Amino acid sequence: MLTIPYDMTASHVPVLAGELIEALDPQPGQIAVDCTFGAGGHARLIAERLGSTGTLIAIDRDPVAEAHFEALAAEVPCQMRFLHASFADGLRELAAEGIRPDMVYIDLGISSMQVDTWERGFSYSYDAPLDMRMDSEQELDARTVVNTWDERRIAQLLREYGDERYAGNIARAIVRVRAEREIGTTSELVDVISNAIPARARFGGGHPAKRSFQAIRIAVNDELGQVDAALPIAWDLLRVGGRFAGISFHSGEDRRVKRFLAARAQGCTCPPSLPVCVCGRTPEAELIGRGIAPSAGEIASNPRSTSARMRAARKLREED
Repeated sequence: MLTIPYDMTASHVPVLAGELIEALDPQPGQIAVDCTFGAGGHARLIAERLGSTGTLIAIDRDPVAEAHFEALAAEVPCQMRFLHASFADGLRELAAEGIRPDMVYIDLGISSMQVDTWERGFSYSYDAPLDMRMDSEQELDARTVVNTWDERRIAQLLREYGDERYAGNIARAIVRVRAEREIGTTSELVDVISNAIPARARFGGGHPAKRSFQAIRIAVNDELGQVDAALPIAWDLLRVGGRFAGISFHSGEDRRVKRFLAARAQGCTCPPSLPVCVCGRTPEAELIGRGIAPSAGEIASNPRSTSARMRAARKLREED
């Protein structure tokens, strides 16, 4: 019998839920692909609208998500299927099967389910082993990154993935401390980071370890590489008239989704000086809104939604 080690009803609140439903407009009998199932908050809302003739395919590389999927599948009317895989690999599998969904959506970043399971080592708020793996079966973890990557590489990931102003200071401190002892827990890493940041900068900008933890997590799980690989597969998978939506919590993710959809929504590329179009380019996509953000009310009730942005589009034609 499957057990669920995380109470979804207690703390999982799907971000931009109403906006996602409006953008995707799920109808009875359609096929939906949830690329990042997590605790199933968005999936429940979609599944209820697909009805008994619809199908929802859930993808997640976190083994814990499968228990949530089994619980949800027993409660909703539509057909359900789960793929234990990264979203890029799961989409490749569906493409190989010739699946043509009516909608594909992806909720990027870390889920509440992962943050609130303290022993996973995602949070700087709890003392736990340094881990941060979304897929517990993969080899690379946060302990390996922190204790074996060289100073330059650590500084680079802190800048690129965390926009950390003091990346160089933190990287030097990590290398100095680990020369004497392994950094094995989240609390030990928080202490190293806090001591590396000037005292005046430790207050007023949120927790001093927030950006570094985000950056290390992104590196451990190759999150941006996954986005780059998955977006074209997801778009090709969609049937004409189908809809895509991506919810991002980090500027690097949002930038990728924005540029990808904008490129497909672009029409004529001829110079303005030409009297008529000679390139013959027509848009592949129709954008649905532009950088949709949570309302003030949602942010007040769910502070984790603050940085969320959703971008969505409808597929107008197949790529030439």
